[in-house]
Amino acid sequence: MRRDARRNRELLVSAARQLFAEQGVDAPLDDIARRAGVGNATLYRHFPTRGALIEAVFGEGLTGTLRRGEDARHAADAWEGLVHYLEYIFAGLAADRGANDLMTTGIQGIPSLEALKAHHHETVSLLIRRAQNQGTLRGDVVVEDLLFALAALGRVVPASETVAPGAWRRHLLLFLDGLRTEAARPLPVPPLAPEQLAGALRALAAQGPNG
Repeated sequence: MRRDARRNRELLVSAARQLFAEQGVDAPLDDIARRAGVGNATLYRHFPTRGALIEAVFGEGLTGTLRRGEDARHAADAWEGLVHYLEYIFAGLAADRGANDLMTTGIQGIPSLEALKAHHHETVSLLIRRAQNQGTLRGDVVVEDLLFALAALGRVVPASETVAPGAWRRHLLLFLDGLRTEAARPLPVPPLAPEQLAGALRALAAQGPNG
């Protein structure tokens, strides 16, 4: 790649990172090109699709999340592993609206993101089973319970950060404490099926960041 082409690519990734963090992954591509100081044709030459640009912006962060998931899976205390992993996830949701969109909605068609979401699902599912076997998590919780609640809570985080930075920590732990064995009470309805959760997240993605 020529030096000027490499520089333009770096400018585009930097501009996209800023605008995705501010506005979410639906930020207008025209605005990204404008902030980078290049034309739309240059943007599309480097990134033919929005998904390609998203992968370039978030690739390193996705890899870091995968590593955190692996660390959590090997925690001796599964409950502590789950809490620390989710705190890491939520810190990212609070800091970056684009990352929030990727983790809390059903955005599709981005291979590295789909791999991360599959790994995230497996990590949370494994930690749930291990914590239940260790007697620290109520026995009727399934992975869809956790992912549904976390997606709903996660969507509020960017708004709360503007008025009360870090407030999400309190509400995440309040939610998680309700899953402890000693807090268990009979639940009034069954959990969502996997396809119901996927449908709910797709609907949320279709609404966009301001839906």
